[in-house]
Amino acid sequence: MIRPIDEVRARVASQKTLLPGFYGKIDFDRTPERFTEDPAFAVARDRNPLGVSVSQDDLDRVRAYTMLGDIVADAYAALIPQFGFRRLIDMLVTACERGIDAVPDAPPELAAFIAEMEATPDWIDMDLVREGQRLDRNAAAHLGPFAIRGAFVATFLNKYSALPMALTGTLGAETAAKRVNETAAFFTTTLLPGSLDRHGEGFKAAAMVRLMHSMVRFNALRSGRWDSAVYGVPIPQVDQMPAGLIPIFLMSFQMLRQGRRSFTPAERAKVELARYRCFLLGLPQDLLADTPEGIVRMMTARDSTLRRGFDDETCGALIRATLDAYLPPDESPANRLHDRIERRFAKAFFLRHFMRGDRKRAASMGIEVTPADEATFIVVALLVTLQMKAFDLADRLPVLRHVADAAMVHRIRGLLKRYGHAEFTTDAASYRPTNAKAAA
Repeated sequence: MIRPIDEVRARVASQKTLLPGFYGKIDFDRTPERFTEDPAFAVARDRNPLGVSVSQDDLDRVRAYTMLGDIVADAYAALIPQFGFRRLIDMLVTACERGIDAVPDAPPELAAFIAEMEATPDWIDMDLVREGQRLDRNAAAHLGPFAIRGAFVATFLNKYSALPMALTGTLGAETAAKRVNETAAFFTTTLLPGSLDRHGEGFKAAAMVRLMHSMVRFNALRSGRWDSAVYGVPIPQVDQMPAGLIPIFLMSFQMLRQGRRSFTPAERAKVELARYRCFLLGLPQDLLADTPEGIVRMMTARDSTLRRGFDDETCGALIRATLDAYLPPDESPANRLHDRIERRFAKAFFLRHFMRGDRKRAASMGIEVTPADEATFIVVALLVTLQMKAFDLADRLPVLRHVADAAMVHRIRGLLKRYGHAEFTTDAASYRPTNAKAAA
């Protein structure tokens, strides 16, 4: 059910009384600087792309969700002073793996957190989710290892949405590598068979990501370096849309460009997977449309109200740290070669998909794309495309489908070993000042 806008606003305002330790000093009636009514100042200037018009209700909804964190996960993270962050993590892991009854003296905040994730809504079709997992394994196995860095860099293009990462001290190559690999591990884990079931690894990973985000909010708001009048709340619901929805947004946009208005069964399954994964991460149905027009409309509403802004100390430092990061688990000759190839691919991938080929703009951010990078991109893209098409063909043949899928699962498990164990934690001691305005 799509919440009435007044109900959304009431839920946002309730954070102040429900979680005074988090949000007691935030004025929820004030629109933060990051939100702009005028698309001329926004990341996206067109509110009518391909004839899909953003409504005033869409804009009001995005404005509200710009100030919403994650009430149940935030309430649990607020227990840090009482239990310590390591104990909170251990209790959450136990609750995910063995159930809430397996946690001795489980705090009610943990029970509420788990209960919300367990309550799969009736607008999610789990059979479609499982089919979406199967279909997405091909891209994750072949394209994922080359595209993850470039896609991760794209999250740092805006100072308003990138600031939480800057505050957490994710400015060094080593820390950046950890975050890239954790992100890759999360999305890859959610594609394993059964991983999104109640006691699956993907379910647990989503819970850990939510807790990490809440820990960032807790520590950022306590740090004295967060100006809510400028940035709103750290990691609001609308800033989680790109990570969860970009693939299906790009797919939907391309469909509309081709004149198509309905998904094929395979496309619909991929959409349902993305929607359920976003639900587990705490996003509301309001932001998770299930039609091409709805997906494009809501993402456009978000991007056409997010004020443009690039701060080199925040955004530039994050981009450079991510590009400098060495992602492989060791420095064997094979891994060093993969690293060189993957870095070149990532830069060209970023230029093409997120900079629209604007080399000058990319260079201003510290990304110099050379002819060798472009050549590497073309060769790798060709090889990846051929691999993916071969497995698509095998998937259409009943006699080969299960064999091909088993090969994909094996490949994905190998990638997870490469990405390493994801901790999904944040250490307040590493938080550092930025050029952000001092908190009022």
